[in-house]
Amino acid sequence: MPGSDKITISIDRGGTFTDVHAVVPGRPDIILKLLSVDPGHYQDAPTEGIRQILELVTGEPHPRGQPLKLDRIGSLRMGTTVATNALLERKGARSVLLTTKGFRDLLKIGDQSRPNIFDLSMARPGVLPEQVVEINERVVPCHPLADKD
Repeated sequence: MPGSDKITISIDRGGTFTDVHAVVPGRPDIILKLLSVDPGHYQDAPTEGIRQILELVTGEPHPRGQPLKLDRIGSLRMGTTVATNALLERKGARSVLLTTKGFRDLLKIGDQSRPNIFDLSMARPGVLPEQVVEINERVVPCHPLADKD
């Protein structure tokens, strides 16, 4: 909030670290780097980051596990790369793709983009779902239609 005395906090919660950036009017920015998972010290890294920022700005203790007084915060933004990292690293829960009959190869085909259009031996990573189940159905603008076969 330009022109106000409110704190702007931005949080990036990653798989290993959580970065917290606070803009405090009239003071240097505050940047914290916390472990995303540290149950010996705190239950939730973003909440811990906000708690530490409030302690630094107000000079008052904000005990862990107690509700935070958020009246000094004007804006809170949070993003995460946890799901993106799980996809990139091919980690996470096993999955099945349910798709309309005839679209089994949709994820393999993709959008046909490739860095070198003439590279016939380009290796693509495998698709994430372990299994594909085709459903005998179609969806039209008015209502779903079941196929007779």
